[in-house]
Amino acid sequence: MKIEQNKSLKEYNTFGINVIASEFAEITSESELINILSKKNQKELFVLSGGSNMLLTQDINVLVLHLLIKGITCTEDSDDTVLVSANGGENWHDFVQYCIDHDYGGLENLSLIPGYVGSAPIQNIGAYGVELKDTLLSCEAYEISTGKKHIFANEDCKFGYRNSIFKNEEKGKYIISKVTFRLSKKNHTLNTTYGAIENALADHKITNPTIRDVSEAVIRIRKSKLPDPSEIGNSGSFFKNPVISTNHFTQLQNSYPQIPSYTIDKNNIKVPAGWLIEQCGFKGKRWGDAGVHEKQALVLVNYDNASGKEILDLAKKIQKEIEGKFDIKLETEVNII
Repeated sequence: MKIEQNKSLKEYNTFGINVIASEFAEITSESELINILSKKNQKELFVLSGGSNMLLTQDINVLVLHLLIKGITCTEDSDDTVLVSANGGENWHDFVQYCIDHDYGGLENLSLIPGYVGSAPIQNIGAYGVELKDTLLSCEAYEISTGKKHIFANEDCKFGYRNSIFKNEEKGKYIISKVTFRLSKKNHTLNTTYGAIENALADHKITNPTIRDVSEAVIRIRKSKLPDPSEIGNSGSFFKNPVISTNHFTQLQNSYPQIPSYTIDKNNIKVPAGWLIEQCGFKGKRWGDAGVHEKQALVLVNYDNASGKEILDLAKKIQKEIEGKFDIKLETEVNII
């Protein structure tokens, strides 16, 4: 394992923000991770996986670990289900495709989400009516301060909407090294009612979809709506879709009859943040190299060489406008560093 000095992180975050790490190391095995955690002077660490759900606004003046520990195993097999474990350095989309290739169902709606497996539980990633928590059985994580391995069961992770214990009380305290999922082997339960999946299947005249059909439909939808980070810097959805009270929604509906919504329960309704942003006129607008994507207002983009602060300033401007117009406080989905 080599520790590099003054390393640019521009190629290691999907926003393409050029900040400097004072020290940088790639971790390709569990033994390397254990070794680095055993060093008494390495308790201050910044863990970097796929760099897909963060906005870097400043240089990182501690050791940055880029986790690349790979490997996929099936640890238990029955007639109906299988337990599949993936190490934290596995590319998330590649892992989903591995599961589909083996006809393991449950993750197909989460196709093409950028990032690595190790960072997926932190965010409780989700898309098209499915969240990571629906299939996650457990995850293994190393405590940075002690170097000890801990097992977190699903309930230990305290999952919420784009949230987990790793974003709150245990933030920055653990490095997730492996995640285990319980997936179906047959009689797959498909979720095709959310978003445009059913339309995408109908466009290809698919009436009895497989998990691969659902995955490919999700991929087509995401490619049509979301920019490729390799072509233009972004981190996908920048804001969470806000959940408001039914009374608040009714008030908004009187002024905006076309406002879209998803019912959570009798007291709460989710409103698409992208729609709110678009109503405030931000869609497709650009301030220097920072802007809002022309096809999806929920996505902030780095057109060339925007700084993290410029992206953050734009996000704050959007939040202020939304709160003033709709009395809704938008929360960021990405981690601001």
